[in-house]
Amino acid sequence: MHKPTPLLQGTLDLIVLQLLRSEPTNGYDLAQRIQTVSRDVLQVNAGSLYPALYRLEERALVRAVWKETDTGRRAKVYSLTAAGRQQLESQRAEWERFAGALSHILKRA
Repeated sequence: MHKPTPLLQGTLDLIVLQLLRSEPTNGYDLAQRIQTVSRDVLQVNAGSLYPALYRLEERALVRAVWKETDTGRRAKVYSLTAAGRQQLESQRAEWERFAGALSHILKRA
């Protein structure tokens, strides 16, 4: 098993927005989904994830609502706002442009 790869600076917001696009969820589930979808390459700890969620909430890119979970606990459930969807599309375009350029450089060098 490989050691988890640290996130590149600035990518956590993009990852959170992308995962919230499919469905609202709580912070714990988001962390699990990041690990699962990345096939254990990426792991995000609570000390990084929750500040990112609060930052996105402050910028009105996500909204949070307290809800009761299936186990009877209360948890903040985050969902994407219209502004969050626009931000996601913008960040995705930037990332795809950057990744394409980097891939091109790596193949030529």
